Amino acid sequence: MINTSKEEIDSIIKNLKIFFSSCRTRDINFRIENLKRFYKAILKYEDKIAEALWKDLHKSHEETFLTETSIVLQEIKNHIRHLKSWAKPKRVPTPVHLFPSSGKILYEPLGVALIVAPWNYPFQLLMNPLVGAISSGCCAMLKPSPYTPETANVMKNIIHETFDQNYINIVQGDREVNQILFEARFDIIFFTGSPALGKVVMEAASKYLTPVVLELGGKSPCIVDKDANIKIAAKRIAFGKLINAGQTCIAPDYLYIHESIKDKFVENFKEQVNIMYGNNCKQSKYYPRIVNQKAIERLKKLMQNGKIIFGGEVDEDERYISPTLIDNVKPEYPIMQEEIFGPILPVMTFKSIEETINYITSHEKPLAFYYFGKNKKAKEILNITTSGGGCVNDTLMHIVNHHLPFGGVGNSGMGKYHGKESFLAFSNKRSIVKTPTWIDLPVKYAPFKYFNIVKKILK
Repeated sequence: MINTSKEEIDSIIKNLKIFFSSCRTRDINFRIENLKRFYKAILKYEDKIAEALWKDLHKSHEETFLTETSIVLQEIKNHIRHLKSWAKPKRVPTPVHLFPSSGKILYEPLGVALIVAPWNYPFQLLMNPLVGAISSGCCAMLKPSPYTPETANVMKNIIHETFDQNYINIVQGDREVNQILFEARFDIIFFTGSPALGKVVMEAASKYLTPVVLELGGKSPCIVDKDANIKIAAKRIAFGKLINAGQTCIAPDYLYIHESIKDKFVENFKEQVNIMYGNNCKQSKYYPRIVNQKAIERLKKLMQNGKIIFGGEVDEDERYISPTLIDNVKPEYPIMQEEIFGPILPVMTFKSIEETINYITSHEKPLAFYYFGKNKKAKEILNITTSGGGCVNDTLMHIVNHHLPFGGVGNSGMGKYHGKESFLAFSNKRSIVKTPTWIDLPVKYAPFKYFNIVKKILK
């Protein structure tokens, strides 16, 4: 993949700013029309998107539709349906002491947005934020990951064919290009990636006090309590861990399970893997691959401590790592020090749920939190823990509901998107007070007549 040059990037940014200053994007009908064009373009390229993701990550067409294209399509439909309502100025109550003024909130676009996406869900994580940028009235510069080049090329074709390049544009390249982009001045940066890179983005944004939305990751815990439905828990955890071969920011990163049910859970987990992918996952068209050799090497090192009780097969030529469970894991092991981002699930047991909660709350705030057990206990645990989002008796499903804001907290990110939150993420909520001139009360002016009366009202 050829890096877009700095000269071309500078020219694109200049043209995006000129286009935004024309105020065309402030027109709601303009936004809706472009959202409709975007929707049609995705449908037109649906097969090519699927073929590209098969080449890049060995994703089946079914998984690509469920986890990439359908999510973006549903997001676009939701914005088309509700945009006029979201963008309408909102009247707010006015305190009596401000009579006869009135107040309202105007939703205006922030300006030119930079959206930088990772490789694990290369289509969804670039195009879904774009929906919010279009919906809010922003112009946008898009930067896909170089590690999924086939998908990046398809997205480039979609963008260039669908939008005026002075309105929405896309650049390609490695981290050198990222650095050029982060040094430029944008009105908002939307970045999805690791916490380490999120810090780089935030530091770069501080130069111009640019607002950021950081969708990061971390170690999302999964608790299986003694009264959980073991078969359902095993099935749903296997699904959440193995979709995209574990290369999912909200995948269950490690498992804490009550010691009385561990063996039964392990047997059920093995059974569910066989049901989903067959006796040989490598031969299944539904089991994805690790993105590249560097990631394979990193994951192999994480498998060196503890006891592998299921899986553990690695085929570097195929970029394949089998679904793997690792037992006898200790908190100090490398696998517990970084986000795994692969089909490897470390297993730890507990006798008392308090020891599990103490471990989780003493570490960085996770992007997701999963609990399997009774609803009453789940409510208690949710009240004493925190995370960007999560599920009770399920995994991943909170990302699918576009009525729920999606995002991290603390080390796992800042800012939310999906649905109306995407519209708000790229908007400035502008507060306006309108005061008539037919009356001009003297109480706010020096020498402050009737001060004692005003003081009583304001107390």
